[in-house]
Amino acid sequence: MRRPLIAAFAVATLLASAAGTAATAAPSDTTAGDKKVCSTPQVGYAACDAHVRTKGARPDATTTRNPSSYISTDLRSAYKLTTDSTATVAIVDAYASPNAVSDLTAYRAATGLPALTTGQFTQFNQTGGTALPSGNASWGQEEMLDLEMVSAICPSCQIVYVGGNSASFNDLAAAVNTAAGKATVISNSYGGSEFSGETSLAAAYNHPGIAITVSSGDSGYGVQVPAAFNTVTAVGGTTLQHANNARGWTETAWSGAGSGCSTYIAKQSWQKDAQCSRRTVADVSAIADPATGVAVFDSYGSSGGANWYVFGGTSVAAPIIGAVYALSGNTSGIPASIAYANPKALFDVVSGSNTRKCRLGYLCTAVTGYDGPTGLGTPNGTAAF
Repeated sequence: MRRPLIAAFAVATLLASAAGTAATAAPSDTTAGDKKVCSTPQVGYAACDAHVRTKGARPDATTTRNPSSYISTDLRSAYKLTTDSTATVAIVDAYASPNAVSDLTAYRAATGLPALTTGQFTQFNQTGGTALPSGNASWGQEEMLDLEMVSAICPSCQIVYVGGNSASFNDLAAAVNTAAGKATVISNSYGGSEFSGETSLAAAYNHPGIAITVSSGDSGYGVQVPAAFNTVTAVGGTTLQHANNARGWTETAWSGAGSGCSTYIAKQSWQKDAQCSRRTVADVSAIADPATGVAVFDSYGSSGGANWYVFGGTSVAAPIIGAVYALSGNTSGIPASIAYANPKALFDVVSGSNTRKCRLGYLCTAVTGYDGPTGLGTPNGTAAF
């Protein structure tokens, strides 16, 4: 059932609405090897949590897929996923790529996935109508990243895209409420810094019986919303690499993965880390480092047929974990709690850091058991979900 938004928070959105275009302006490089897809948001707005691998100052877009970038066979191998599902996964982002259908079709064909079946992919606006919101090149890349990661993990899943009219928190929350009437899993790959009025949005991310995944952020130690809400699965990030071991892969905490102790949100009973009295981020994690990134096909905003990119960010991890929930078929109650009852069914990530110093080391450094950047760990099949 759709829940009303608190009108008081709309004031912040109105204050920022005149600058909505600026909130999605082209970002600058963050490192020598990758850059943010969405710029730092203004008050009342969220930014997508995707990073694109770069060469110098230009996106590393090519006419053919980078063979070192990961596709479905790699990801399903790394996370020991052997099943499929027809469950419905919703993706919520801002705006809508006009090329979504053709780009998703092209991605699936090029990476060996089965073609979309009739009705397998549907799109809606934030109120559930079929008149889609306007396009935005940065958020369009985020959209294709999310859609393609769900396809990679769960090829037969039904996919619903719900686009917010803008990147305002109010519009995105409205889109989540709409998605809750259409899917059993909702993936959200965006966020912004915590603020004193954030609890006014919490109801939109509280739908018992629906797994709601949220990326933890790409700026290292620090908590963002909506990942801070204690009814969602906050998804941290790792560096995933091939390895000569029994698993065939190794993971360390990604330096950009968001983590920490919420300023405003209470802790759920299943989180047991004693040194953080409020909600701790993250819960679980998956690949996020653009240096070991995933292949994404996106023609909106590209030119000359250079439609293949290599992406990272916790925007990769959130839809992957969402699709794993779909494979498990278990979304009862508040699904974030399931992994806390089954931590040994995950791959524990025990090394790496999100680089910033913090008072409580486990909040920014991977350790045995629970830690902030990677949570309880990464999927080892679906048993922990």
